[in-house]
Amino acid sequence: MLLKRIMLFAFLGLTSFLKSQSQTLYLKAQGADEKQTQTIDSLYYKKSFSDFSSLNEEIQLIKKRLTNNGYIEIEIAEVNKLNDSSYLAQFDLKQLYKKIRLNLNGHVDKNVLRLLQIDTNNDYLEVEVAELENTLERLNSEISNQIDPFSSLQLTNIKKLADGSLQADVSISEKKATRTIDSIIIKGYEKFPKAFVKRYLKIRPNQPFNLKTIKDKTSDLENLQFANQIKEPEVLFTKDSTLLYIYVEKQKSNSFDGFLGFGTNTETSKLEFNGYLNLNLINNLNCGESLRLIYKSDENEQKTFDLKANLPYLFGSPLGTEFGLNIFKRDSSFVSVFQTAKLQYQLNPRNLISVGIDATTSTNLLDTEIAFIEDYNSVFYTSNYLYLKRQPYDKLFPIKTQFDFSIGYGNRTVDDSKENQTKLNLNSFKIFNLNNKNSIYIGLTAATLTSEAYFDNELFRFGGINSIRGFDENSLTANLFSVLNTEYRYRVSNSLYVNSIIDASYFENDILESKEKLFGFGFGFGLLTNAGLFRFNYSLGKTENTTFKFSNSKVHLSLNAFF
Repeated sequence: MLLKRIMLFAFLGLTSFLKSQSQTLYLKAQGADEKQTQTIDSLYYKKSFSDFSSLNEEIQLIKKRLTNNGYIEIEIAEVNKLNDSSYLAQFDLKQLYKKIRLNLNGHVDKNVLRLLQIDTNNDYLEVEVAELENTLERLNSEISNQIDPFSSLQLTNIKKLADGSLQADVSISEKKATRTIDSIIIKGYEKFPKAFVKRYLKIRPNQPFNLKTIKDKTSDLENLQFANQIKEPEVLFTKDSTLLYIYVEKQKSNSFDGFLGFGTNTETSKLEFNGYLNLNLINNLNCGESLRLIYKSDENEQKTFDLKANLPYLFGSPLGTEFGLNIFKRDSSFVSVFQTAKLQYQLNPRNLISVGIDATTSTNLLDTEIAFIEDYNSVFYTSNYLYLKRQPYDKLFPIKTQFDFSIGYGNRTVDDSKENQTKLNLNSFKIFNLNNKNSIYIGLTAATLTSEAYFDNELFRFGGINSIRGFDENSLTANLFSVLNTEYRYRVSNSLYVNSIIDASYFENDILESKEKLFGFGFGFGLLTNAGLFRFNYSLGKTENTTFKFSNSKVHLSLNAFF
């Protein structure tokens, strides 16, 4: 009996203890006045808790939520215990700040703001205080993606303004821990030339890691003819290494270009045909190399064979080489063999400089001597600058800007007599995109040879589809000439355009003591087909003192196929 009573008292005591331990606690939060209390109640905060620790966490959470809503000076006046299970938390909200001006001070790139669809033309950003935390999180996330994953935003110099708003400076702080690139992995085109990663993109292992810099560099892949970037680079961080993944796709860059031209011979009144073949082989050995072969035959019994080979980043060095051979034969008058060798240095993806040597041997093929055609040898030491900007996503007009300038100093030898000479060459053009449909093409080609005397077999030859249109191929000779090509282009669709042709030229031939101005007018169109880019040009040429004759019109057809 006694044992039963003891067990009963023990059970009642244990039940009372467990009940006291699981007692529910209640929270009441109020402000300094009725209006503040209503603001706090609008948060719908939690009011019942299983222990005091959870109750205290809710008090701190209420303070944080009110701070984020603009009550940045809020204070917890006191927390009072009303009875065994109820607590009263008293807050003083003080002033409400609705807006804050964030002074960017150039720390946040405008591209980041555009990506987040934040529109601002000023160097500051006005934000609702209630949206401040969310805005900073979005900015910080995008900055980590676009610029540096180890950076974070900070607000400094927070001040109250007279109009009841706030002001703060935005700065980017970098974490002290720096990363270096440990390995570079090419995905998609695994045989992409390694020298181009190191020399062209200038990305290599052991470099300090900066995501914005890497993205800027890999965007230069768009200026390559044989490869392009599939998507932006990605980074894998491990405890002790940083792996950089670059996504590249090999492009069809080999091309075959040719045209067929026909017109009426003004002397015989017969229809004559001419044409040329242009073969470009690019990166077939996965070294970034190129080989160009041109064979041209025209109605003036002129034949041209031109071969040029280019090998960039020779043996992984920053230097490249270029070799060329050009053989030109004019009927039975003469033949000239031109050879060139260059050493190149790629300053960056768009700029190239080179130095080299040119050598020419020309032979008179006539049995009898004829004025102004002589056997001669010449040697020139040259320097060259090339700027090239592509627009790779435009299949109709893949190159937007080109500026190619060279200067050469040398001498010409005839028998035992030497004469110093200078020559300049310029080949440039630019496309001005007015909008998605309309563009203007302006090209300028010029050359000059400075000498005491000239031979006909050393003069520049120009005219035709790639020069001033409306004239026969290489039918014009000069020791100084310039050609201005202009086109207004209207893009009918992504695969078709129509264009005008307005060309002008000035040239001097000191042998003939002539100076002339030439003009070419016409129209054309280009059609992108499965076989390649088909072009049609119809043009009329005239000199300054002659009138147009439709019998002298030229029609040029060409097809540039990629494979």
